[in-house]
Amino acid sequence: MIKPDDLKYDNGLIQAIAQDNETKEVLMCAFMNREAVEKTIETGIVHYWSRSRQSLWKKGESSGHMQKVIEIRVDCDMDALLLLVEQAGGACHTGYRSCFYRTIEDKLVGEKVFDPEDVY
Repeated sequence: MIKPDDLKYDNGLIQAIAQDNETKEVLMCAFMNREAVEKTIETGIVHYWSRSRQSLWKKGESSGHMQKVIEIRVDCDMDALLLLVEQAGGACHTGYRSCFYRTIEDKLVGEKVFDPEDVY
């Protein structure tokens, strides 16, 4: 079994990509520190490290839009994680199901599933 200490962190962080386990839609990218990886494994609910707040956060803690872990995959270099999740509500804090809701041409292609003002 790969342990959190076996992973390669860059300045204490590892990239984490959340993907819907059923649809395979990429929901979001964020960072995890060792504690976030441990809490995620321990609880089965995804935890991330907020670089802006410099703190650990449980996805959905304030919105209720949690990510339940189905499987965690590690890339070949052990410096990135793929989190296959069951997403409750939207993954994006702007109200969209996925953070990848627009194209480079700024065309909306994603589904808005909640109003952030109702949640935050």
